[in-house]
Amino acid sequence: MKKLASALALAAVVSLTSCASGPHQLARTVDDWDQKVYINSPWLNAVLYIVPVFPLAKFGAGIGDFFVTDAYAFWFKDAWDGKGTGFEHYKQNWTDGRMKSLLMSDSGFIRIDK
Repeated sequence: MKKLASALALAAVVSLTSCASGPHQLARTVDDWDQKVYINSPWLNAVLYIVPVFPLAKFGAGIGDFFVTDAYAFWFKDAWDGKGTGFEHYKQNWTDGRMKSLLMSDSGFIRIDK
């Protein structure tokens, strides 16, 4: 009985750790919302960090991703074909320039393009 409990515990740990990776749909959606608010009003964005709306939303989204969206994407889609599910970010119209991801070849650290 002790071996069965150990095997089940090990299986649960292995199953749940895979859910830490994934497309993170909820967390990245909160990130898009954060970006949208910042573009429209940097001051409101700052207030929503101080209050702390964005930190709590990101925390809750991380929990939801771990138990639902990432687990679904990993176990029902990605684990079996070896290809990960992507996430398409919300397209924003910037008003005062933009910074690019550092993964882009034409980006620069702290460089703002108009």
